[in-house]
Amino acid sequence: MDMFEKDRDEKTTEPRARPLADRMRPQTLNDFIGQEKIVGPGTPLRRAIEAGRVGSIVFWGPPGSGKTTLAYIIATSCKGEFLKYSAVTSTIKELKTVIAGARKRRKMYGSITYLFIDEIHRFNKAQQDAFLPYVEDGSIILIGATTENPSFEVITPLLSRVRVYVLERLAKAHIKIMIERALTDKDNGLASRNLTIEAKGTDFLAEQADGDGRRALSILEAAADDIADGGEITYDLLKDIFGRRNVIYDKSEEEHYNIISALHKSLRGGDPDAALYWLARMLKGGENPLYILRRLVRFASEDVGLADPFALTLCISATESYRFLGSPEGELAIAQAVIYLATAPKSVSAYRAFGEAMDEVEKTENLPVPFHIRNAPTRLMKEVGYGAGYIYPPDMDTPFVDQTFLPDNIADRKFYHPTERGRERKIAQYMAAFRRYRAEKGKDEIK
Repeated sequence: MDMFEKDRDEKTTEPRARPLADRMRPQTLNDFIGQEKIVGPGTPLRRAIEAGRVGSIVFWGPPGSGKTTLAYIIATSCKGEFLKYSAVTSTIKELKTVIAGARKRRKMYGSITYLFIDEIHRFNKAQQDAFLPYVEDGSIILIGATTENPSFEVITPLLSRVRVYVLERLAKAHIKIMIERALTDKDNGLASRNLTIEAKGTDFLAEQADGDGRRALSILEAAADDIADGGEITYDLLKDIFGRRNVIYDKSEEEHYNIISALHKSLRGGDPDAALYWLARMLKGGENPLYILRRLVRFASEDVGLADPFALTLCISATESYRFLGSPEGELAIAQAVIYLATAPKSVSAYRAFGEAMDEVEKTENLPVPFHIRNAPTRLMKEVGYGAGYIYPPDMDTPFVDQTFLPDNIADRKFYHPTERGRERKIAQYMAAFRRYRAEKGKDEIK
């Protein structure tokens, strides 16, 4: 049995032996549900499919959004061979054998092979590199599917040779259509069992599926298995089967960065309710609380800054509290810090001032330290002028001293520009007085 016979054999397996979600997989674009922005009437991809001219592509979208189904529809609509593999279980050596067969078939029969690689992001750089020559010479049409951002997970040379299409989570209306079709389909669905579903149950299932059509049909099938023919699938039954909803959060993948970004922006936007929600999402998803706390400490110094210096102290205290109490008790300290940061005045003046100082050092490199502020621990250093003219501020009657502390080349450079927010207002008043003093002394020297 060659690879093509094996693929056809899998398609002709006894329908009832396959899961409902697989049996109900659409075979044509007209039956496909959702993703109207990509394959709706008049869209570029739909026109390409209908014309039978589709190049290598990558589908990026959440689970159950139709990536595999679209790949199959493309292959069959374009009169090509559809070969499905997973980056989790397949090796490049195996796929090279498959590609060699595809090249041979194309040369002999003009047959185009659509090679579908599920979870293509699981292949490393070297493995993804192996596809390049075959995509370039047209030996295969590669269709990759990934739940992760291709910009981060797919190598640039391969990305430059494919079109990326972004799929969205299915809407509740889409899920309801799937449920109705599954209950009324005589060939592949549950129509022969004469089942009905409670309206409240349909709403619940559409909600809990979270945009994942495969999940919705799997739960529907499990509920159908629990009742006799002619029975009703109730809300209570579905709720019992579904159990506690799984929180979608993967600490190692893109959703991790999406949610920490949402937390960060909610804090910056001053919305404690949103910030608490994203915190809860992270904790429920199994994120390490100490990672969250590290982000909060960074936020306190970067975004709140000197507008409320206590924010940094509170975050350090929350960190120590969590280390002392652990979960779940210590998580309340994290929530307290989140609320405080969201409602605190914000200032990035210190962050920007530090950045400007770093840029200045990069630009001017090693400017010499002015002699009057150099330390002079030896007689020779004193003799050559180290420390000469230094004014000791505690001995002065005024809060300011008439001396500079920056290298001569950048003596007038200003990095820090305080805001009028929160406690930084007092710093702004000090800086204004300090700079007025410097300006007046400069005028006196000119005179």
